[in-house]
Amino acid sequence: MKKFPAARGAFLALLAALLFGAGTPLVQRVGVGVSAWMTAAMLYTGAAVAGFLLRSGAAKEAAVRRRHWPRLLLMALCGAALGPVALAWGLQRTSGMSASLMLSLEAVFTVLLSCLLYREHIGRRVGLAIALLALGGGLLVFDRAGNGATQVIGLLAVMGATISWAVDNTLSRALADLDPGQVVLGKATLGAACSFLIAATAGETELSSSAVIGLFLIGAIGYGLSLRFYLLAQRALGAARTGSVFATAPFIGAVIAFGLGERGLSPWLIGGAALMAAGVVLHMSERHEHKHQHEALGHEHAHTHDDGHHAHSHAQLPAGAHSHWHAHKPVTHSHAHTPDLHHVHKH
Repeated sequence: MKKFPAARGAFLALLAALLFGAGTPLVQRVGVGVSAWMTAAMLYTGAAVAGFLLRSGAAKEAAVRRRHWPRLLLMALCGAALGPVALAWGLQRTSGMSASLMLSLEAVFTVLLSCLLYREHIGRRVGLAIALLALGGGLLVFDRAGNGATQVIGLLAVMGATISWAVDNTLSRALADLDPGQVVLGKATLGAACSFLIAATAGETELSSSAVIGLFLIGAIGYGLSLRFYLLAQRALGAARTGSVFATAPFIGAVIAFGLGERGLSPWLIGGAALMAAGVVLHMSERHEHKHQHEALGHEHAHTHDDGHHAHSHAQLPAGAHSHWHAHKPVTHSHAHTPDLHHVHKH
């Protein structure tokens, strides 16, 4: 792990991608006849329950505090209301396979926003990966253009969902070092409440018992548990690279959509998928090492004492990961690293 510090984060991001990617075509099947707002409400009700069950003790993780709630509210608006609604609306108007692959653009927007807001380093390899993902998304839109305006509009709605989730991903980076269960609970509860209120106001709350159960379970696993893994991955990889590895989710969704009987393959779709796959591989094979300086810093987050960055003392050293406020002294050294909490430096 010390030689390849991104390995654990990449694995967690892939788990998050697997769970979320599997949910996209399933939402299309289970949510037939359910309004977009009610679909989002049920998905995040399931995610809220998952977050509640996955909370950690105060000794292990930093708690969500009052000052974090404005950011959680923005995350809920973008990621738990606007994003799922745009996806649900788009899925009703385009193919599940194309929509799943279009979700790869979430990585593009996440990388760009992370670069602007957190100054995460974007080298040539990552830049090329972004270009390949964007070009692949363009081919998907071109592919749907031959099937009528409705298909294109649906696909553009899915693209809107990726923008909303990219904003959510960027906002969540600042909370990734808090208790992930609490973050999931807070975001999902706010998102579910917002979506349900809008659905009730519009008179679009009707849904069958099978849809309730199906969307709830998809939300708990594909949104709640997936978000927990995503937040843990952000700790190791930063916002940009986690978003890039998470771009594998659309391919998982597309494979499942194919397994469910969708056979809308075309040269443009295959070409777009190939470009996106190449972009993901470029991201995952990146290795970054150079001499860098750490400034004096004080903060609170879960940590261990075997990572080379936490040398403070305890009267009795806790076993495993633990959380408390601690200070870092200035240090200069060289090792392989990713843009995690301790490596947001200039290049």
